[in-house]
Amino acid sequence: MTASNLEKQSNPLPKQNNPLPWIFGAMIGGIILIGGFAYVSLNRSNSTTAEIDKYTVPITRKTINLEIKASGTVEPIQNVNISPKNPGILERLLVDQGVIVKKGQPIAVMDNKQLYAQGIQAEARLQEAQASVQEADLKLQGDLQVLSAQLAQASARLEESRRRIPSQIEQTRAQLVEAQSKLKLAQVQLQRNEKLLQEGAITADQFDQLANEVIVSQANVQRIVRQLEELQITEDPEIKRLEAAVGEIKISLEERKVSGKAEIEKLKANIKAVQASLEIAKIQFQDTLITAPFDGIITQRFATEGAFVTPTTSASTTASATSSSIVALAKGLEIVAKVPEIDLSQIKLGQPVQIIADSYPNEVFKGVVKSIAPEAIVEQNVTSFEVKIAVITGQDRLLSKMNVEVNFLGEKLDNILVVPTVAIVTEEGKTGVMIPGENNVPKFKPITIGTSVDDTTEILGGLSVGDRVFIDLPSDKNKKPTQED
Repeated sequence: MTASNLEKQSNPLPKQNNPLPWIFGAMIGGIILIGGFAYVSLNRSNSTTAEIDKYTVPITRKTINLEIKASGTVEPIQNVNISPKNPGILERLLVDQGVIVKKGQPIAVMDNKQLYAQGIQAEARLQEAQASVQEADLKLQGDLQVLSAQLAQASARLEESRRRIPSQIEQTRAQLVEAQSKLKLAQVQLQRNEKLLQEGAITADQFDQLANEVIVSQANVQRIVRQLEELQITEDPEIKRLEAAVGEIKISLEERKVSGKAEIEKLKANIKAVQASLEIAKIQFQDTLITAPFDGIITQRFATEGAFVTPTTSASTTASATSSSIVALAKGLEIVAKVPEIDLSQIKLGQPVQIIADSYPNEVFKGVVKSIAPEAIVEQNVTSFEVKIAVITGQDRLLSKMNVEVNFLGEKLDNILVVPTVAIVTEEGKTGVMIPGENNVPKFKPITIGTSVDDTTEILGGLSVGDRVFIDLPSDKNKKPTQED
């Protein structure tokens, strides 16, 4: 085999040109192609990212202050329409609208000439009634003195009789005992001398003398017995008569005391009645001077001098009772706001409040919650509660019946996840947001939300810091979004 044949055998392929230029060209072309593709892709990616950034916002952490907004009106703390207690003609009006008054300050005077005359008459009747009582009391004392003297005299006669008659009876009884003793002695002597007479020891004359003494003693005893009987018979009737006389005088005395006391009590009752009439006249006269029941400002003037004012029940509370009132008086200012039932749990006593009046839209006044109504108000199927707010600043600027907006400042929520409220949507009863899905197609993602303040809502679950959510949808993506599993 020749060298040429070996060379041919060692180089079986046909002879070609140098390939390096082609390789370099292909590489350069590929680089250009890849660069162009990358440029187009990068431009498209940048365009998509810019478009997504335009319609989405990231989830961030933020510190917010809870606020509850409500509408309200400025109202007086105390408000009353002042009327006279009794109907009459308004003689003088001492104040005008806008005047500041103190408690007890005269506001108006009603016509009181007739009441003054009635008071004078009542005073005269009182003096007359008091004089009648004094006269009746003097007459009673005189009658009682006369009857008391008569009673004393009758009692003295009774006591004298009670002492005198028993003494005479006792004396007569003693005389009777003595007479009976003498009679018994005479009888004994007569019996003894009877034997002596028979024996002849005494004469008949002596015996007759003894018999005569017995007869005389018997007669004396009988006389004293009759005298004693007469005294005993006389004792009871005389004492009873005198006792009856004393009893009658006592009865007359007691009856006069009772009748006199009743008469005086009746006259005293008349005094009380006249005093009551006088007191009523004084009160009615005093009531013609209308005074301020508390410190405040005259907000309305309803009547003019010379007008006849007739008070009614509604005059003291309602502004519509202008014909029955003289002026309206108000004291202090407070805000009465209506808070929806759903927000009531976030309202507390003493809670700070911002007050913005329609008349001063660029000023914020301060207040605090002073009371929360215990009962709801339902208006047009909306349930709300009246909350009263004490005004701290702006008392000199705010006026009664002004419309205001109030912000109840709640607790401070530190470093919480938040999302714009506009990003929150509802799908099939679930609350969520739209997030970029595959190819940035909006996709619904359920979330758990907390408190909303202005245009910000708290996120309790479902999103993390940096997640982007749609706040608006591009026109080419306004189609039904997909839902995240």
